[in-house]
Amino acid sequence: MSPILIPILGVSCGLLAIFAGAIFRPWLKMKERQMELDAQNIAEKAAQYAADKGRLEERVAVLERIVTDQGYSLANEIEALRSLPLQAQPVHETEALK
Repeated sequence: MSPILIPILGVSCGLLAIFAGAIFRPWLKMKERQMELDAQNIAEKAAQYAADKGRLEERVAVLERIVTDQGYSLANEIEALRSLPLQAQPVHETEALK
């Protein structure tokens, strides 16, 4: 190798490292920010699912109370509906409006 080539390679490696750092550092910050935003979105969705789960649990508890309170007999109600003629069964609201 020529003696002039060594300092040129040294300077070019240094410049390459500086330019790569100038490009790579902002890219890393952008990726970090994207991950933070994704984490926030996931946390919000988890909170929504938890709230929905709580509401559903409350509704199930109410339905359980309805079915078990005051001697409510769901099986008897279903059988009574089965024994009704088709004309006596309630008509869907959209059909009733026609």
